[in-house]
Amino acid sequence: MSTVSLAQFHQTFFDESHEGLDAMETALLALDGGGDKELVHGIFRAAHSIKGGAATFGFPDMAAFTHEAESLLDELRDGRRAVDAGIVELLLRSVDCLRGMFARAQAGQPLADAASEALRHELAAVVGRSLAPAAAPARRSDDASTGWAISFRPHQGMLAGGNDALRLLRELGELGELKAEAELDRLPGLGALDPSECHLGWRLELRGDVSRAAVKGVFDWVEDECDLTLEPLPGAEVHHAPAAAAPAAAAAPIAAKAAAREAVAAESSVRVGIDKIDSLINLVGELVITQSMLDTFREDFDASRLEMLQQGLAQLARHTRTLQESVMGIRMLPIASVFNRFPRMVRDLGQKLGKQVRLDLVGEQTELDKTVLEKIGDPLVHLVRNAIDHGLETPDRRRAAGKGDIGTLRLEASHRNGSIVVEISDDGAGLNREAIVAKALQRGLIASGEGMTDEAVADLIFQPGFSTAAVTTDLSGRGVGMDVVRRNVVDLGGSIQIRSVAGQGSVFTITLPLTLAIIDGLTAMVGGEHYIVPLASIVETVQLRGEQLRTVTGGGELFHFRDSWLPVLRLQDAFACGGTRRAIEQGLVVVVEGDGARVGLFVDELVGQQQAVVKSLEANYRRVIGISGATILADGSVALIVDVAGLSRQMTRRRAA
Repeated sequence: MSTVSLAQFHQTFFDESHEGLDAMETALLALDGGGDKELVHGIFRAAHSIKGGAATFGFPDMAAFTHEAESLLDELRDGRRAVDAGIVELLLRSVDCLRGMFARAQAGQPLADAASEALRHELAAVVGRSLAPAAAPARRSDDASTGWAISFRPHQGMLAGGNDALRLLRELGELGELKAEAELDRLPGLGALDPSECHLGWRLELRGDVSRAAVKGVFDWVEDECDLTLEPLPGAEVHHAPAAAAPAAAAAPIAAKAAAREAVAAESSVRVGIDKIDSLINLVGELVITQSMLDTFREDFDASRLEMLQQGLAQLARHTRTLQESVMGIRMLPIASVFNRFPRMVRDLGQKLGKQVRLDLVGEQTELDKTVLEKIGDPLVHLVRNAIDHGLETPDRRRAAGKGDIGTLRLEASHRNGSIVVEISDDGAGLNREAIVAKALQRGLIASGEGMTDEAVADLIFQPGFSTAAVTTDLSGRGVGMDVVRRNVVDLGGSIQIRSVAGQGSVFTITLPLTLAIIDGLTAMVGGEHYIVPLASIVETVQLRGEQLRTVTGGGELFHFRDSWLPVLRLQDAFACGGTRRAIEQGLVVVVEGDGARVGLFVDELVGQQQAVVKSLEANYRRVIGISGATILADGSVALIVDVAGLSRQMTRRRAA
């Protein structure tokens, strides 16, 4: 008889359990204000599902730990124990412990460790239970016997949970030779018989070389819904199996490899709604119909059918564009999965620093590409930590400044002009201009702070190793973080800007592309080479006359644009591609914005707008300053994609030098 390996379901169990842990943490944070019964019920259900899944899929240590947390939650649910800050903190630590167990499970490592066992005993002690030392049950679970006497008596309501006593008996029968005898002492009269209840019990004899753990594993799913005793049969041979460590050790590399495969699968997978799949199927059907129609022109075509061919090609273009949008939509996920990590972090940091913080989350359902979503988390963590550590004041300082005791930290995501904008704002003290300028002077980053705008001063905090903290802590002050934030955002094709008002707070604005896979761009020609300028970065395209250009000291060029003077960057000089047009009136200037600054890109001519499938230049060649990637044009030639933010920073550094 073939057996089904449960390992194939592990990743699904891990994914669903992580969602359950997130739900538990969110509800526990909401419980800080009092004992809402619905929240407690939700936490209990999530813990019960994790425990059941852990028992089913062969993670007994995780099931045992969750059982103790569930017992405490059961008391809260029944009103036998009141919710207080200590209980919430204990359960939050339990959620963290379970996350660690899942990480070890995915890595193929033992789930239980000294910390998890200590916390399990602490949970049991809270509900007044004393657990045996950790080593005892582990040793007993390896016991094996040639026969077991089992008493199995289901509780009232076991069948209502979807459990089937006969299924359990069939599973026991697969372990060895099973003899079952029904116990009828609880069987009521015919008039009182409830078909939804199990009124029977069983005395069972299982013969075969079977471990205690294997027998108990059959009943893991119903261990709280039945009375179960398990003893070796009289005269049966009982032996301990320390040698099992050797096979387990031998199996460890296999488990680790399986976990690694599952981890890779998790990284490359995404959950997709059935409506999106249905849409794709319909679009593929339309493409098949269009392709069949176009196939008829291969063997039978004359000039009279030219109009029909043009209609077919136009239809093919429409379907292809719609299919592309649908496929890209599959990769779009709500930013809530990133935002949801912050309530716990804000709570813990606020308590550690003695600050009261209210977190507002806005626009959690804003969608962005899965790749962008995975990489934006770390920069946001840096910014949130800095906002709490440096931006928000302690209650006494806020009162002295005429503010309320509770500081507000706001995370907001939205779509603007074809991009994703994420704002991290606080109502704290704002950036200390004097301290930043003094530190920059000390490090030789600037010659003088006179005449520097607030934006230019704020931009200094992104310099590597820059910090104004007098004392370093485990949170900040070592000068690592803000430069990493900018680098990570720029690597995603985005930009970051700061607005700060002393005494009122700061706003960090991150602008990101919707996707890294396909961009809308304007194709420009420079010296026979094609370049793609991202459409989201373009402000306007202008043609200048010679008298509109001004030359400044050092050879730079400026032109007047909407009440300001902008620098001109000739792409033929930036990329050494030998443009044919030097006179400003012979070409075009594309005004672009990146990293909060505007610049005019001088090109020979514009070819037109097109969508570009982005290919990594760094992976296939090497990193090139001012180029974010490449794409393949319709004629098979390669066009480079301009990194507007990178060129803007490069020009700013040249002007400063």
